Amino acid sequence: MDSPATPSIGSTSPADAAAAQADLTPFTLDTRGEFSFPENHKYDAGYGLTEQTIDYICDAKGEPDWVRRFRKDALKKFREMPMPTHWAPESIRGVDFDKIRYYLAHGTPPRQSWDEVPDDVKRTFERLGVPEQERAFLAGVDAQYDSETAYNNMQEELRKKGVIFVNSTEGLRDYEHIFRPWFGKVIPVGDNKFSALNHAAFSGGSFIYVPKGVKLAQPLQAYFRINSESMGQFERTLIIADEGAELMYMEGCTAPKYDSATLHSGVVELVALKGAKIQYVTVQNWATNVYNLVIQRGLAMEDAEIRWIDCNLGSGLTMKYPAVVLQGRRARGEVVSISLAHSGQDQDTGARMIHAAPETTSNIIAKSISIGEGRASYRGEVKVLKGMKGCRNNTECDALLINATSRTDTYPAITVNGNASAVQHEASVSQVDEEQLFYMQQRGLTRAQAMSLAVNGFINDLVQEFPMEYSVELRRLIDLEMEDSIG
Repeated sequence: MDSPATPSIGSTSPADAAAAQADLTPFTLDTRGEFSFPENHKYDAGYGLTEQTIDYICDAKGEPDWVRRFRKDALKKFREMPMPTHWAPESIRGVDFDKIRYYLAHGTPPRQSWDEVPDDVKRTFERLGVPEQERAFLAGVDAQYDSETAYNNMQEELRKKGVIFVNSTEGLRDYEHIFRPWFGKVIPVGDNKFSALNHAAFSGGSFIYVPKGVKLAQPLQAYFRINSESMGQFERTLIIADEGAELMYMEGCTAPKYDSATLHSGVVELVALKGAKIQYVTVQNWATNVYNLVIQRGLAMEDAEIRWIDCNLGSGLTMKYPAVVLQGRRARGEVVSISLAHSGQDQDTGARMIHAAPETTSNIIAKSISIGEGRASYRGEVKVLKGMKGCRNNTECDALLINATSRTDTYPAITVNGNASAVQHEASVSQVDEEQLFYMQQRGLTRAQAMSLAVNGFINDLVQEFPMEYSVELRRLIDLEMEDSIG
C-alpha cells in the first residue's frame, strides 16, 4: 500500500494542511499515544468470550485442531477459577469480561516493509516514532495493532546467525518444534485466572529464539498498540536464549482513552538456558481506562541471568509482578521497577524470586511515586526452597508521596526453607521536602519544575538502568506528570 501523500498547500486551506501535516509527524513516548483512528477490521469476534468466540479466532488465524482444543480447555479453567484475592487489589473487581472484544484484526499478514503496512496502522506507528527508533538503534521490531502483528522485521545478519524473531502465530506454525515444548511450561494454564484467560484468547506477541553463543549487540523491540474501543489485547511472548546467548528485548505500550474499559492481559515466558542472559525492558503508558493485568515469569538455568527492567506510568489498574525461577546453580535474577500512580490510578506492582537451586542470587529494587489520590503498592515474594544452600536475596522498596492524600502499601512475603542462605528486605516511605521545593523555586524554577526535579532525583539511579533512548523519554514523561499534578 502506498504511503500517504504529503498534502499540497496550494489545494487545501492552511488550517487543513497544518492539521494533515501534524498527523504525519513522528511522535515519541511523551505524547502518551492519546489518539486513535477509525476502526477498519476484517475480523471482529464481538463481545464476550465463549466457545464460539474461540472457534472464530481459530478459523480467522487458520490454527490446527490441537490449538483449538487447547484454547477451549483453557476457557473452561478460566470460567471455573475465581478472581484472585491474595495477589490482587480490590479494584480488580471492576473488570467485566462480557464487555470486552476479544479479537480484532485487519486480516493481513505481518509486513517487513513499513510501506506495505495498512495506511492507518502505519500512520499510528509513525506518530509513535517506532520506524524512526528502528532505523536509529534497534536490531528488529515487532509492531502489534489490536490483536495481530502488523509489522515485523529484523536485521539480515541476525537471520544468518539463526536468530528467530516472529509473532506467536508464526512461531506456532513455522517453528512448532522449538515453540511448543516451552509454550505454557513456564506459566501453566492453571497458574491463575488471567493465565487461563490468556491461554484461551492469546493472539500476537513475540517469539524469539537466540542460538547457542549468539550475543545481540542491539535490542529487539515490540510495540503493543490498542486502537479500538472496549478492546482486549492478549499477546503471548516466548523468548528462548540458548546456552551462552544474550539479548535485550524492549516493549512499549499505548492506547487512546475511551469511556469504556479496555483490557490488556498479556503473558510473557522467558527461558534462559545455561550461561544465557536475557534483559526484558518495559515502558507501559496505557490510558487510564485500561486494566493492565500481566503475568511475566522467567526460568534461569545454571549460570544464567534474567533481568526485568520495568516502568509503569499508565493504566487505571496495573497488576504486574515479574518473576524469576532460579532453576540452575549460580543462576541470577533481578527486577528493577519504577511505578507512578496519579489520581485514579492503582499501580499494584512488585516481583517474585523463587530460589530452586543452590548458590542462586536475586535482587529486587522497586521505587514508586504516588501523586494526588494515586495508590502505588509493592507486592513481592522471595522463596528459598527446602534444601537450598548459599542463596542470597536483597530487596529494596522505596516510596515517595507527593500529596497528603497519596497512598502507598508494601506486602512482602519471605519464606526461607534452606540453610546457610541470606535474605534481606528494606523499605522506606518519604514525602517531597517542602523546604527543598521552596529553595528551588527561589532559584527561578516553577513549582512543577521543582517537583519534577525532586522526583527525577528520587528515581535517577533506576532510570540509568534503562537504555538511553528510553531513559530520556521517561524523564520527559515524569515532567509531564508533574505539570499535570500541579496544574
